[in-house]
Amino acid sequence: MIADAKHELVLVREFDAPREKIFKAWTDPELMMEWFVPRPWTVSKVENDVRPGGASLVVMRSPEGQEFPNHGVYLEVVENEKIVLTDAYTSAWVPSEKPFMTAVVLLEDLGNGRTKYTAKALHWRAEDKEEHEKMGFYEGWGKAADQLAEVLARN
Repeated sequence: MIADAKHELVLVREFDAPREKIFKAWTDPELMMEWFVPRPWTVSKVENDVRPGGASLVVMRSPEGQEFPNHGVYLEVVENEKIVLTDAYTSAWVPSEKPFMTAVVLLEDLGNGRTKYTAKALHWRAEDKEEHEKMGFYEGWGKAADQLAEVLARN
């Protein structure tokens, strides 16, 4: 998947964990609730139908208790290698009111149980990319990746 720089934000990490564990952490609702948003935010609910066309719901909760449901649809799923998820649809192929981004997660086997993790946020408009960056994309997704590393070390 190719996007141009004015629409794309990218986070790359290397984890001391095999791709299978990272894929599971991205698709198992219980594990997602442990790491998916930067603390002190939490995830109160996850529903995943992990297959192309399958729906996703992640409800994020602010420290003040306000809930933010994020509906989406999986576009592509290659077990232990790739997940593509968009908020352009809310379920099945029902368009959302305002699509914001498509997330692409790539897992590359580095050998010896290590994985290169690339998380991309592809935006429809350059303004959405700028807004996401100002919202703290690098800090937030970076903290979530740190929390993911903690989950991987425990499981």
